[in-house]
Amino acid sequence: MDYQFKDIEQKWQQFWAQNGTFKAEDKSAKPKYYVLDMFPYPSGAGLHVGHPLGYIASDIFARYKRLKGFNVLHPMGYDSFGLPAEQYAIQTGQHPAITTEANIATYRRQLDQIGFSFDWSREVRTSSPDYYKWTQWIFMQLFNSWYNKDADKAESIAKLVEHFEQEGSAGINAVCDEEVLSFTAEEWKALSNREQQNELLKYRLTYLRESTVNWCAALGTVLANDEVKDGFSERGGYPVEQKKMMQWSMRITAYAERLLQGLDTIDWPEPLKEMQRNWIGKSTGASVKFPIEKTTHHSPLTTHEFIEVFTTRVDTIFGVTFLVIAPEHELVSTLTTPEQKADIDAYIAQTKKKSELDRMADAKTVSGAFTGSYVLNPLNNERIPIWIADYVLAGYGTGAVMAVPSGDQRDYLFAKHFNLPIVPIIDIQNIENEADPTKEGKYINSDFMNGLAYKEATAAVIAKLEAIGAGKAKVNFRMRDAIFGRQRYWGEPVPVYFKDGLPHLIEEQHLPLLLPEVDKYLPTETGEPPLGRAEGWKHPEGEYELSTMPGWAGSSWYWYRYMDAHNDKEFASKEAIAYWKDVDLYIGGSEHATGHLLYSRFWNKFLKDLDLVIEEEPFKKLINQGMIQGRSNFVYRLIDEEGRGTNTFVSHGLIKEYKTSPLHVDVNIVENEVLNLEKFKKFRPEFETAEFILENGKYICGVEVEKMSKSKFNVVNPDDIISRYGADTLRMYEMFLGPLEQSKPWNTNGIEGVFKFLRKFWRLFHNEAWEFSVSDAEPSKAELKSLHKIIRKVEEDVERFSFNTSVSSFMIAVNELTDLKCNNRAILQDMVIVLSSYAPHICEELWTLLGNPAGSLSYAPYPKFNSAYLVEDEFAYPISINGKTKMNLNISLGLEPKAIEEFVLANADVQRYLDGKAPKKVIVVKGRIVNMVV
Repeated sequence: MDYQFKDIEQKWQQFWAQNGTFKAEDKSAKPKYYVLDMFPYPSGAGLHVGHPLGYIASDIFARYKRLKGFNVLHPMGYDSFGLPAEQYAIQTGQHPAITTEANIATYRRQLDQIGFSFDWSREVRTSSPDYYKWTQWIFMQLFNSWYNKDADKAESIAKLVEHFEQEGSAGINAVCDEEVLSFTAEEWKALSNREQQNELLKYRLTYLRESTVNWCAALGTVLANDEVKDGFSERGGYPVEQKKMMQWSMRITAYAERLLQGLDTIDWPEPLKEMQRNWIGKSTGASVKFPIEKTTHHSPLTTHEFIEVFTTRVDTIFGVTFLVIAPEHELVSTLTTPEQKADIDAYIAQTKKKSELDRMADAKTVSGAFTGSYVLNPLNNERIPIWIADYVLAGYGTGAVMAVPSGDQRDYLFAKHFNLPIVPIIDIQNIENEADPTKEGKYINSDFMNGLAYKEATAAVIAKLEAIGAGKAKVNFRMRDAIFGRQRYWGEPVPVYFKDGLPHLIEEQHLPLLLPEVDKYLPTETGEPPLGRAEGWKHPEGEYELSTMPGWAGSSWYWYRYMDAHNDKEFASKEAIAYWKDVDLYIGGSEHATGHLLYSRFWNKFLKDLDLVIEEEPFKKLINQGMIQGRSNFVYRLIDEEGRGTNTFVSHGLIKEYKTSPLHVDVNIVENEVLNLEKFKKFRPEFETAEFILENGKYICGVEVEKMSKSKFNVVNPDDIISRYGADTLRMYEMFLGPLEQSKPWNTNGIEGVFKFLRKFWRLFHNEAWEFSVSDAEPSKAELKSLHKIIRKVEEDVERFSFNTSVSSFMIAVNELTDLKCNNRAILQDMVIVLSSYAPHICEELWTLLGNPAGSLSYAPYPKFNSAYLVEDEFAYPISINGKTKMNLNISLGLEPKAIEEFVLANADVQRYLDGKAPKKVIVVKGRIVNMVV
């Protein structure tokens, strides 16, 4: 029977599902191996051929590890809370749970038909109450914890309260808000409960504070930085402005140093680790307090007497000619003089339209506004004007920078633009055309530092600042605390209610706090989040929090839930965590470097501090798969003399002869760049009467590599590929396209070759009549050589994740065995095991045809490589008679020239060529050739 892939694949997918073939054991004598994919958000569009790339790679590795004797956990689930489902709900009125469920059904069908070896018994969905119960529980643990810098870990807030009751605030070294109270034990006890709770909020690892956020009025929610592009929401393209709001935040900054140091302990791609290092942004420098000049013509300065800045170049302090604060800085309104108010207000309005990412990225545009106020240089009392500019961010450092235009290019351009002084401070500085950040030379125009070199000057200025109480040495991090609230519906409710304006956790036994029903998925008429619409949704003692958790909440711990997916007493049992420990291999996109991958490490470290998990880092090895790009096709519309598009289309090779305009065309009606004209006429109604200018009777399309998207008509659905060629072909072809980590274009033109390879492999097991037929004869040396070459090659390739080179090697091996007319059971059975990770369906079928129990292939031992079979002990000597090669003869490499001569002359075919004549001379070059002269 010919290779009937549809029947075979359906049969084995049903078998795996019914028999739980890939169910992992929670205890085993085998070593454990945990293979994880970044779980998908189930969008309405379903999968395109680019999505399964990483899943196929991880599945090959998981299947290979089972063959190698490991107890493999390879689960899958859905990151099912999210803005797209909510937007669809707003448009249609349909509950997000309904659309999410439908989308998950589509994803599950598509994933199943690709033949993944997932343990579906452990499936998780972040939007399921039995899952988000534990996301809420982890939030509660964060709320009830603070970070003890002396212990370098999170501890219970009860321990902090105990310290306050016994010793007051003395001796506390915590990561906390800047403005905390100092008090004795007696003073603490004298505070009201409300005052105590308000103070504790300054220490908690999750807390409320007024934050500058990306507010999108059209979507009615706060957006993360990566959801905003050029001042507009990535979804929908709506305007986004910077707005101050009371928001939940998480003190990820407490873990900055540990997050940085941990990068040295994990096997992740270096570019991704560098992205995290830059995001964390550790800087060593000094904080400096610049006294605010007292004036009488505007708001009195009561609580603030200075502006604090952090700088990595405190040695340049005498080169400061202006100070810049963020437009959102809390002192802007206080510092703005009446004369400058209009300019400041206009500038702030302009800044609100830009996201923080845009502000950081735009180094060319110079803009700012003068407040009208001044600070004093703490070392020489010189007046320094205070400006606001959008390149300074309120959340980074202190939201203020000391501008040294002679040493910083951005400050230089700002000073030039606004005609501010530029003071050289090092004798070899050249600042005629640009800033010069040199640390070489000796200091000038720098008071007591004149004549000193960089190291001496830095030490001297820090010592002076510390002596007068105007500054100190300091380590700073660029990373800011993570905003943990979204003003939307489809997310985890925060398990908090408000009483007398203060947040309180709900009782643990009342978890999960379920998402309530609402009449619309929009903010209320008074501007509250959608949860404000819920009727009767109230805590007995106060109002529930109306914001929901962000998308990253549920994905920051999900790998632990897979370890123990149905536990209703804990997020995962101690026994399950002790056995599985961490993820051995994680495959997913690098776009999550400063989002999910950073937040996951943060939550993991927190859970370890509470002795809830074992490992400091969640993911031992990480691989970023590249993107499969779309391969777009174009047709070329003829433009008439008046510049209007006609209904005539010119083939690509002829477009230089005409005036044309390119249009994307559906790649699914193009084969080998040739357009199917009849299908094109049905592609869009206006093309029904299309006419074509052909070349050689065909319409040839143009080609371009772009991102896969519906708008470019270059999306290829895996369902179509599987229907035509089968899942095993799709799996092998996606690997064959190129190295896993690299992006590469999808090109269906090459898939035929992989399909033919599988058919050829199937053919090895069948005779001319397509009857299953294998031999039990002893394998030949050539057959064993081909087999053991592929055993070793695949072993090496899989271990280094070089799946594309394996596919090429399989093709070579099957060609060799075909040439050898191999149908040997011993050879073919081992070939089935080696290929099974890549093409599991065809291999399962052949495995049972070979007489093995159904389902046992996944746990068969991987064949042992024997190098002896690769040792060359024969050589095919060319036999040359009178200068002409007549034949090749296999002769043992162990024979000496005299024995080789005797062996050759005894050969019947050689005697036939000699025609009974004795050669005059025989020349044997050992290991190369035999020459005979007749």
